[in-house]
Amino acid sequence: MSPRGVAIPDVRERLFAAAERLLAQAGPSALTSRAITAEAGCSKGLLHAHFAGGLDEFVAELCLDRFARTARQAAQLSERAGRDTVAANLGTVAGTLLDSAGPVISGLALTRPAAAERIRAALQEGAPGFGAMQEAITAYLDAEQRLGRLADRTDTGAVALALVGTVHHLLMTGWAGAPDPRRQAERLVAMLVGTDGAATGSPA
Repeated sequence: MSPRGVAIPDVRERLFAAAERLLAQAGPSALTSRAITAEAGCSKGLLHAHFAGGLDEFVAELCLDRFARTARQAAQLSERAGRDTVAANLGTVAGTLLDSAGPVISGLALTRPAAAERIRAALQEGAPGFGAMQEAITAYLDAEQRLGRLADRTDTGAVALALVGTVHHLLMTGWAGAPDPRRQAERLVAMLVGTDGAATGSPA
């Protein structure tokens, strides 16, 4: 409910978006239940009404929700098989992963051990995370391989693991003034699949 007693549609997403804004503005230390509900324009008790485990449950659900959203975006990569270049497509998905999860969101749970444990348990039970992203990229690379745009000798699973692992590392170690993570991801892609044909669309 809002401060005036009017029902709020999609409360979870409204609270999640408010938390993301706070994190972007002031970092994890600014994330309190009161600050989140104030930023969302909601009553003070709304967060606890929807997340019985309090802020730790909220943080865990925020991270899991964003992981799932990013995994869904990665799954759409297979639709690009045969279009543009392999390097360009992988660069795009790497940028999507970096933008969607964000260094602050990905590192948030590290400041709250109870939330980190909830996330770990959910991922072990099958919640979509970096493993799902890796599978989506592997499926895309397999499709490109069948089209002859990727060398038969390419270990698609290893390429996907290297890309997702690197993105995960960049997310967890990002800080103000650090090298641009997108540029680093692009360099990795160029090394993994090459950039031949980047301008012409010929096989990578």
